[in-house]
Amino acid sequence: MNGGSLQEILLMKQRVAEMEMEAKKLRELQAAAETGQQDASMPMDTEEDKAAADGRSVYVGNVDYSATPEDIQGHFQACGTINRVTILCDKFTGHPKGRVYAYVEFAEPEHIDAALTMDNSLLHGRLIKVTAKRTNVPGFNRGRGRGGYRGGYRGGYRGNSGYTPYRARGRCVFMTLWLIHSTHS
Repeated sequence: MNGGSLQEILLMKQRVAEMEMEAKKLRELQAAAETGQQDASMPMDTEEDKAAADGRSVYVGNVDYSATPEDIQGHFQACGTINRVTILCDKFTGHPKGRVYAYVEFAEPEHIDAALTMDNSLLHGRLIKVTAKRTNVPGFNRGRGRGGYRGGYRGGYRGNSGYTPYRARGRCVFMTLWLIHSTHS
């Protein structure tokens, strides 16, 4: 072995040692974060907890496509302490698709009254719609549902026209972006 390759090996060993130290620090930070935020990251298990969170939340409609959870938090921060801001986004692109809306959960239900006064206020140059969040009733679907006759041709021989009466209809799949903030007054 010549001196150049021995020096390269020593540099690689030094880099590996640095990466191991960094990994150790990250594991320590992760463990500290998990023990310190254990209560905040616990999911809501009961329907009562979900209903209570809905009772402290508002729906924000007509949100600008480029708005971030931080922008929405800044807009509603004067109303009271915010626990969470949720914007629904497309699961594949990570960007909002179609009509953009958000939910703002406050620490106390009393903050909703102040938030409702923000209805028709400007956020990123758009008039936003603010209403109290509705609690979804399990098993109750407001959509047109599946099934039932929707009109159109219902079978039989149509020749070789290539007509397909039951073409696939795409559905958007959304995921929620969660942003949990510490207590700010």
